[in-house]
Amino acid sequence: MNTMSRRRLLTGGLATVAGASGLAMAAKLAARYGLIPPDSGVLYGAGETLTYAAQRLLTRHSLAREFAASQISQYPFANGNHRLGEEFQRLEKGGFAEWRLTVDGMAARPAAFSVAQLHSFPWHSQITEIACEEGWSYIAEWKGVPLAHILDLVEPLPQVRYVVYRSFQRGWWDSIDMADALHPQTIVAYSMNGGELPVKFGGPLRLRVPRQLGYKSVKYITRLTLTDNLKGFGKGLGSAGPEAGYAWYAGI
Repeated sequence: MNTMSRRRLLTGGLATVAGASGLAMAAKLAARYGLIPPDSGVLYGAGETLTYAAQRLLTRHSLAREFAASQISQYPFANGNHRLGEEFQRLEKGGFAEWRLTVDGMAARPAAFSVAQLHSFPWHSQITEIACEEGWSYIAEWKGVPLAHILDLVEPLPQVRYVVYRSFQRGWWDSIDMADALHPQTIVAYSMNGGELPVKFGGPLRLRVPRQLGYKSVKYITRLTLTDNLKGFGKGLGSAGPEAGYAWYAGI
């Protein structure tokens, strides 16, 4: 069966069983094509599966909307708790010269990159919107290294399916599948609105995932781990988000 006919079969089948309140049947159909999110077992897991499978089939290569420079928000909202502790303050005072982005897991060439090294790599800039599930949003210009370039450098093993990313903030982590990891708009951002990425917005490094809600763009990134299975991370739901009641996949 070719890709287009398979896509029509799956999307049509998902829509049919969902319309008949057969979400469990939708989950089985999605499983056939490997489109089961890691939080499929939670209370609303069948709905999460339907959303993830349908969006992956319909929007796998789509781009998040990009805006004109004139549309950049004058007063962006920096949410979150920014009490990062003495160690972070020490690193900040040193200009983050000692900060490292470690890439490990299922990689042929695991590595650790300094902020200066990341600045020397090919970069991508975009003017995109951060949209929060709590209702606020802002538009900003982001610049950074495409995550796909970093992955090329470490050479993921063929079976890798996810990238887990961890924040300096204790206990905060997330993950994305390879469709988003290799997407051209997914970047390790180090610049915002033409200057260095401010600490309150995630500096020195923030993973920017513009095709998903804001909580997927985790601040203060220190580690990327390549894996074929998310069961060994946290409670096995794919990120800290589902452990707090949010969806693992938050496509927009």
